Amino acid sequence: MSQTTWGVIVGNRGFFPAALARDGRSEVLKVLEQEGYRSICLKTEDTKFGVVETLQDARKCADLFKQHRDEIDGILVTLPNFGDEKAVANAIRLSGLEVPVLVHAFPDEPHHMLMGGRRDSFCGKISVCNNLWQYGIRFTLTSRHTVAPSADSFRRDLKMFAATCRIVKGLKNARVGVIGARPAAFNTVRFSEKLMEHAGISVETLDLSEVLGRISRMKDDDPRLKAKLDSIHGYVPTQGIPSASLNKMGKFGVVVDDWMQANELAGSSVQCWTAMEEFFGVVPCTLMSMMSNNLLPSACETDMIGMIAMYILQLASGTPSAIVDWNNNYGDDPDKAVIFHCSNLPKHFFEDFKMDFQEIIATSVGKESTFGTVVGKLKAGPLTYCRVSTDDLHGRMRAYVGEGEITSDKLESFGGYGVVKIPALQKLMHYVCKNGYEHHVSVNRSHYGRAVVEALGNYKGWEVYHHQPEWS
Repeated sequence: MSQTTWGVIVGNRGFFPAALARDGRSEVLKVLEQEGYRSICLKTEDTKFGVVETLQDARKCADLFKQHRDEIDGILVTLPNFGDEKAVANAIRLSGLEVPVLVHAFPDEPHHMLMGGRRDSFCGKISVCNNLWQYGIRFTLTSRHTVAPSADSFRRDLKMFAATCRIVKGLKNARVGVIGARPAAFNTVRFSEKLMEHAGISVETLDLSEVLGRISRMKDDDPRLKAKLDSIHGYVPTQGIPSASLNKMGKFGVVVDDWMQANELAGSSVQCWTAMEEFFGVVPCTLMSMMSNNLLPSACETDMIGMIAMYILQLASGTPSAIVDWNNNYGDDPDKAVIFHCSNLPKHFFEDFKMDFQEIIATSVGKESTFGTVVGKLKAGPLTYCRVSTDDLHGRMRAYVGEGEITSDKLESFGGYGVVKIPALQKLMHYVCKNGYEHHVSVNRSHYGRAVVEALGNYKGWEVYHHQPEWS
């Protein structure tokens, strides 16, 4: 995960003790450094104590941010005292940066409420936010209205805000690709390229016949094929898989890799059902699993918008995402469900896994044409889930997001499978069904729901449902 860089604005107001701003600036910059973030902030020789109080200070801060506009992922506004709300808002507006903004205020101490030690940042934060609202600048709040920079909750706020910044930045001018046509039986994965384009996400297409044509021209002694086969063998156990099937997988991987690199794509979705099996003789799952594990998310059944959710979760956590079905109940526990795919899940998710054949499609096209899945039980741990959808009827992007756990519950199944526990799962399933969402959901082994909601709802302006456990 690349280092996050923040522009830092330290607010000050003249009739409050300037020493508080001076010391607060040092304290915040120290915490940011401890947490591994890079800061771009006025120096103490640029303005009084390196803070922003006047219009002239705001212009200096804006000029500094402009010089680093390609580096800055977000802006942190910190208020060691009340702060000058106009100067803060002007600095952001004049910088021209369109990045997330986190507003932080220092807490007062009961025994330091006289002039000389009094901050009034509690009140100043409200004034700053009011001005940002008037200026049309979107912003994020810390979980507590005032909080010491050294507090664990503030460090968690920084972690979530950094994830929000990564999502917003990653979705800006994103390029993704779809291979093949939507499987005829899967109306559920329809999506609008135009709504995605309006959201800044461009879709490149590649017909499956072109993939198969390029594969047919590839010779068996192509060094790229040998390298891909070596990577497959190094990735997953392949005992019992015919060499002819592995050869086909390798060629498919080479063609897709070349296409993605040439088009600068961040992720892909693939047709699979059932043309790949009928006319080529393997499933693409292993290659998709490898791409997802290498942070190039890949979704099956041409679920392009589902892949976007995989990408969003990956941006938040810096780790691989998967796409699964909300597939089965788990006994009579109302908060547990089975998630499943055939599967193309990344290695990152499994306790142990191997390559096998696709048992569902094999019933119609034969086992010999369906080698290439990666199968096993998911390891227990944290879970963030997200589903993105294009709401064509209302012309908007929408999503739902929540958190839960992958449990260690036992289960007999094929494919990639695991049991999840989602608080108020029945409430969530009601929402999914009543609002016409797809049966696929993207998942990540992390807890970053708050960051995803903030990025998509606040900064992207999408309609977002954040699932909470309370039934209403």
